[in-house]
Amino acid sequence: MDMPVNVPVDDPNADTEWNDILRKHGIIPEKPKDPEPIIQEALLEATRKAHENRLEDKDLDELADLEDEEDEAFLEQYRQRRLAELSTLQRKSVYGQVYPLQKPDYARDVTDESSKAFVLVNLTSSLGTNVESRVLTEVWRQAAAKYGDIKFCQIRADLCIEGYPERNTPTILIYKDGDIKRQLVTLAQLNGPRTNLRNIEQLLVDVGAITANDMRLRRKDSDEELSNSKKATDDDNDNDDDWD
Repeated sequence: MDMPVNVPVDDPNADTEWNDILRKHGIIPEKPKDPEPIIQEALLEATRKAHENRLEDKDLDELADLEDEEDEAFLEQYRQRRLAELSTLQRKSVYGQVYPLQKPDYARDVTDESSKAFVLVNLTSSLGTNVESRVLTEVWRQAAAKYGDIKFCQIRADLCIEGYPERNTPTILIYKDGDIKRQLVTLAQLNGPRTNLRNIEQLLVDVGAITANDMRLRRKDSDEELSNSKKATDDDNDNDDDWD
């Protein structure tokens, strides 16, 4: 009977002629590949893609400002892409405002309409003294004007659902294809009384009403400063009201 032979191996990963012979005959496993070239190749690929996509977040005005810095053919490719995106959005933007609802028309205006587009319903405060409800009503107008391909609706909670608790307002109902896809009771899941358009936009992304790379999500620094300035003014006015 053949007896097993103990083959002396000092370091199975060493690059020696002896180890090469052993690997050839399957006595020791192949030497693990050096991961460094793979890592370097991945880094180079990531850098290349970042360079190719460097204009992804630019709007038409910003692309025009880069005419002296970028290749004209490359810029034209992005211009045409932006124009196509704008054309698609304009064609789909059939709403563009907040629609007041009447209970008898709810099924037609909300449930049935959701087969064509996402429909968001704001159940507002019945008393008119709910701070969160007032905040959402304003943000609702902003969102409706910006996202005309989504139908934003509004109805007083007690007129929609008899006896609906005031403490549960505002309530957001999100419909698509005849079903409620998500329901938010008060703004606790967003940003409370500080809920703004950005919070609503994130909600739209989360439910699939818009994509994360939607061009309307891009913001210029000037837009951000204007938004912050308006928020500060509104906060000051709210503080003044507290002392009336």
